[in-house]
Amino acid sequence: MFFERFLARRLFKSERGVRRVSRPAVVIAEAGVALGLAVMIVTICVSLGFKHEIRSKVIGFNSHIHVSSFDSSLSYETTPITICDTLTETLASMQGVSHLQRYATKPAIFRTDDEFLGFVLKGVGEEYDLSFFRSYLQEGSIDSLVVTGEESGVNLLISRDMADKLGYRVGDRVDTYFIGSSLRARRFTVCGIYETGFGDFDRLFAVTALTVVQRLNEWEEDEVTGLEVSLADYDELSQRAWEIGRYLDDWGKAHRTGFYVQTIEEQNPNLFAWLDILDMNVWIILLLMLLVAGFTVISGLLILILERTSFIGTLKAMGSLNSSIRQTFLRLAVFIIGRGMLWGNVIGLALCALQKYTGLVALDPKNYYLDRVPIEFNVFYIILLNVGMLVLSVAMLIVPSQIISRISPSKSIRFE
Repeated sequence: MFFERFLARRLFKSERGVRRVSRPAVVIAEAGVALGLAVMIVTICVSLGFKHEIRSKVIGFNSHIHVSSFDSSLSYETTPITICDTLTETLASMQGVSHLQRYATKPAIFRTDDEFLGFVLKGVGEEYDLSFFRSYLQEGSIDSLVVTGEESGVNLLISRDMADKLGYRVGDRVDTYFIGSSLRARRFTVCGIYETGFGDFDRLFAVTALTVVQRLNEWEEDEVTGLEVSLADYDELSQRAWEIGRYLDDWGKAHRTGFYVQTIEEQNPNLFAWLDILDMNVWIILLLMLLVAGFTVISGLLILILERTSFIGTLKAMGSLNSSIRQTFLRLAVFIIGRGMLWGNVIGLALCALQKYTGLVALDPKNYYLDRVPIEFNVFYIILLNVGMLVLSVAMLIVPSQIISRISPSKSIRFE
């Protein structure tokens, strides 16, 4: 083993600075490995970034698990559910649950002198986590959005899309109309403007205090449209949803009411199906890049073997076994692959860092829900990618290295 390693190192060092026929092939092999690994790293980081950013935006609007009445999927004009303190305390104490927040919705219409715009007014309680909206706040402040007292609910958070279409600015007083059994009007003051880049939601939701929507719906204090449940670990989504659903089913039977429990994936099946397709594309790219790198290394190894036929014949004449010589050239290939992987990591990580911190490559938010290509570094996946590429590349060389066993010492030495 030490003998094969010694020979492989000497052969690897002899390739540098020496004009050989195999030198271009070695450079191409290293370049193929570097290019393949760099593309793989960029693909993985972009894929993880897309999934994380889009998923975080959807969860920011709806949380991980959504509890409502059964007609909630049909209309935003919903039948309320009763959420008492005992129920919220029990759900909050369940394993995996990190936060609970109430909300209520009401379809509404903005009206200006020459424009109308339909939207959904979402009322949020004092316990509502506004950090998501605060991170995408462009103008104004939302500190007074859910204040209590007589002035509760006069403030309104709208999206940039709404503000641009209607010409609203922070501080403007806006007229809002609600259609039910009778036409009702309410005047709000725009306290902030947000933009997440997620057009489907930005065009739909404006946010105010929960008490305002409850009064508009003529509901009691403990009646809401739904309850949003945040989890500590997204990977436990299905398990926690099942546990919460089972508990609410028993609660509903005991209190003669019903609850409809949905996960964020069930609420947005098309979006998460698109993310699944993205995963498939990632696997295809990884496979293609692995094949490209593998074939370039195979070509380089075969040229090295053919160029050193006399060397192989001499080793055989001195008593070296075919397996020993194969190990020597496989180790030589590992050195070549290793140098290519080093450059691949440098190039791939540098490109990802450049995009992450500069946003050089922009996107159209209308099509991709993001304004630039997202990047997320995951050390585990990058290490796994490196190990996997090294192992699979060497495995692809085992069969081509069998050509060594067909080299005859007498013919190769005589030919030399």
